[in-house]
Amino acid sequence: MEFSHQQSAQLDRDQLREVTFDDEILMREILAALIDDTRRQMLLLDAAIREQDAPRCMRLAHYSKGACANVGARGAATILKEIESKAANREFPGCEAAMSRLAREVDLLHSEAAAL
Repeated sequence: MEFSHQQSAQLDRDQLREVTFDDEILMREILAALIDDTRRQMLLLDAAIREQDAPRCMRLAHYSKGACANVGARGAATILKEIESKAANREFPGCEAAMSRLAREVDLLHSEAAAL
């Protein structure tokens, strides 16, 4: 199956191709691992937001932001950057709102990955 050169808001496929050396099987494996890891991190991040633990929230968001950016999940990376910034300013209601958007973004990324 050949990957389309189309870009989406969720995934920069050229970036994904670059980090996987254009290996389609590896692309699927990397995306599946990223989605699983991001969902696990989101549970931890949600707890940090509820506990208003800014340093932990920033650390978790930063970690996931980097992982997403590395493989081209730019929509998720952008939202995680926003969460990191809002946590630094102790804007926890804004973090909660961004988490809702992040959950939708990861679901869209999952749908897109399944269609590859």
